[in-house]
Amino acid sequence: MAHTNESVVSEFVLLGLSDSWELQLLLFFFSSMFYVTSLMGNLLIVFSVTYDFHLHSPMYFLLANLSFLDMGICSITAPKMIYDLFRKHKAISFGGCITQIFFIHTIGGTEMVLLIATAFDRYIAICKPLQYLTIMSPQKCILILLTSWILGFIHSVAQLAFVVDLPFCGPNVLDSFYCDLPQLIKLACTETNRLEFIVVANSGLISVGSFFILIISYIFILVTVQHSSSGLPKALSTLSAHVTVVVLFFGPLIFFYTWPFSSSHLDKFLAMFDAVLTPFLNPVIYTLRNKEMKVALKKLCHQLVSYRKLS
Repeated sequence: MAHTNESVVSEFVLLGLSDSWELQLLLFFFSSMFYVTSLMGNLLIVFSVTYDFHLHSPMYFLLANLSFLDMGICSITAPKMIYDLFRKHKAISFGGCITQIFFIHTIGGTEMVLLIATAFDRYIAICKPLQYLTIMSPQKCILILLTSWILGFIHSVAQLAFVVDLPFCGPNVLDSFYCDLPQLIKLACTETNRLEFIVVANSGLISVGSFFILIISYIFILVTVQHSSSGLPKALSTLSAHVTVVVLFFGPLIFFYTWPFSSSHLDKFLAMFDAVLTPFLNPVIYTLRNKEMKVALKKLCHQLVSYRKLS
């Protein structure tokens, strides 16, 4: 078959999560609830950090941007997944599939860099408190944010550059509820071993490398403050929330891109966990472990209630 830059396949059929009516109903209820709650929770964090001057610090600036990214992550796949639950013909266009992959990897790559920046922020705050505001100045925070988005964009485009010109001539069935590179590449009408290796090298190694950088940095912080009677409890309290978020974020990613034994049901469960539950849990974890954030959220909710009563 002659090579062509034109894809014969115009859409991909998604098998979705389940054909069982009872399970679809259950998934619809819980997915909708977690999606709306995660949007509201992360939006409250963004508004609280923006409007409460007590939270105008580098740590909360990074936290607000992580919450903004979590809103993006859950909005890439969750709305279509919920919409498709009761549809017999679940499909996504070729352009829609590429767009979904682009945003998944752009936002995912950006969040990886921001999580590393958050670990650096905690290291400076705990180990070098006197230099904290000098090192983590507003200009540096903006630079970190811009760098995160640029690296996320480069990471995504670098992978898609190898995929957009692949010939797709059938089959066009994806055993998932969304598009991602590992499943899409396998449908190409050409030899894909090299491309699959590139995906693992790009996404897999970056995920594993970032995860270990973060864990090592947290261990380094704890070792640095272990002899301080007041510093260690505070460091443990702060870092426990960050470590939990890091594990929730990187766990599914590492499985998707490095685990050699694919399992359809487990892949779908982890993908759903990553798309809906992780963005829901992140604001819960950060809020429960942070007194200032609790106060700010209560104040914001009180203002919203007061405004509603007046209107």
